[in-house]
Amino acid sequence: MSRKSPKSYHVKSFGCQMNVYDGERMAELLDAQGLSPAKDADAADLVVLNTCHIREKAAEKVYSDIGRLVKGKGGDKPMIAVAGCVAQAEGAEIPKRARDVDIVVGPQAYHKLPDLVAKAARGENALDTDMPAASKFGALPKRAKPAPSAFLTVQEGCDKFCTYCVVPYTRGAEVSRPWDAIVDEAKALVDAGAKEITLLGQNVNAWQSEDEAGRTQRLDGLIRALDRIEGLARIRYTTSHPSDMTGELIAAHGEFEKLMPYLHLPVQSGSDPILKAMNRSHSAASYLAILDHVRQARPDIAISGDFIVGFPGESEADFDATLEIVRAAKYAHAFSFKYSPRPGTPAAEMGDEFVPAEIADERLQRLQALLNEQQLAFNRKTVGKTTQLLLERDGRKPGQKIGKSPWLQSVHVETDAPIGSLIDVDIVSAGPNSLGGAIPAKAAA
Repeated sequence: MSRKSPKSYHVKSFGCQMNVYDGERMAELLDAQGLSPAKDADAADLVVLNTCHIREKAAEKVYSDIGRLVKGKGGDKPMIAVAGCVAQAEGAEIPKRARDVDIVVGPQAYHKLPDLVAKAARGENALDTDMPAASKFGALPKRAKPAPSAFLTVQEGCDKFCTYCVVPYTRGAEVSRPWDAIVDEAKALVDAGAKEITLLGQNVNAWQSEDEAGRTQRLDGLIRALDRIEGLARIRYTTSHPSDMTGELIAAHGEFEKLMPYLHLPVQSGSDPILKAMNRSHSAASYLAILDHVRQARPDIAISGDFIVGFPGESEADFDATLEIVRAAKYAHAFSFKYSPRPGTPAAEMGDEFVPAEIADERLQRLQALLNEQQLAFNRKTVGKTTQLLLERDGRKPGQKIGKSPWLQSVHVETDAPIGSLIDVDIVSAGPNSLGGAIPAKAAA
């Protein structure tokens, strides 16, 4: 049954920064087709739910949103597209479970979204979860006006096959974008106003390609090239895998001023037996050794990490080892989650070793208390420093703006400088999640 072609759209992205990037690119595709962005999902003719499949609750939230959209619009429901990793993992099962879904498109096929919208309008089957060998990036439009801080995907997929993770099944094998495509996109972002670029990948430090001279380059070489782009002030990258932290990449943190002093390097557990069960290729000791080398290269660096609590078979001694590695690493920020079995992963078959929910909950609370304590301590160490902010958005109060410090902290400051400016501020206060800044007396005068 055919239906009216949409005139407006809204993209809602769940999960990781790569999903945020993909959501931005889908919006650009729809802009190029003449659709207008709506202020929210309720005002849109087409709603794209760009999904995450890392944790069970994230997947269930998608179906909850679908129900709310349909109920809220009554008989005049929007065209609904499910994109991202849930779309890839569940495919044709999605419209069986949620009959109001019109389009299903995986993360390697979203460049075909305009064609799928046209198919759905004609009442045709609009499902595409292929993982073609050809890159989708060549089919995407040129970057639209970015925010002051922009994402740039350089690598997708994963070959590590951690036993808890669905990424190899939903994003495919590790693939690196070509050197010239990345450099060209970075220049386009800067020309459009971006001051900071964050290089993205499931294993971003596994990226490699040949440069214009035919030389094989790793991530440190790409950073060197981007460092030369006039107008680009800041470079970041995420997410990294310990096994791909080369000596050259570590040295880059001390070599390039534009490379911000922040490293997100997930460890997941401090227990070597659990790391082995997770199929992580590092030990607790090798991970801490990497951090030591990074801090030698850049002493002021902020370290961030990821943790999974309650992985199958985790004992109290294993969890104690996780607390010990946290104390040794001294994190500026970290993400921590209770283990959630994902269908099709090896860890999901370890049911007889599952940690009881109440024990996992209690361990997570203890871990998060320690991580929060460390984050607050790191933020307080920043008080008294003069640093540079990249202003990204207006604050809640009149005249207030919010920007990011080099260490990725949110800082609020009263200033009339425009969004996108790089300004010097004195850090005058610190809370667990944000800092307070003030314009230095000399600059104010």
